[in-house]
Amino acid sequence: MNFHVKKGDEVVVLAGKEKGKRGKIIGVLSDKQRVLIEGVQMIKRHTAKSQQHPQGAIVEREGSVHVSNVMTATQYDARAGKRGAAPAAAV
Repeated sequence: MNFHVKKGDEVVVLAGKEKGKRGKIIGVLSDKQRVLIEGVQMIKRHTAKSQQHPQGAIVEREGSVHVSNVMTATQYDARAGKRGAAPAAAV
């Protein structure tokens, strides 16, 4: 599938509880039409015992955001500039 964003792009979240946050795309889940954004939609993952975590652990990692809810940061800033609004702050 072709999306308007790709891995490595800086994006702004347009909808949801993380609205207005910025981050870099660290992964694209094309089959589910979702993206993983650095520092956005953090979830807690309970992991089993392993050599790295002998007691097991609760690891915080990025959850996914639907691709329709993100826009490239440059496009967002240009749109905000037209309206005379200040650009969104970085995370």
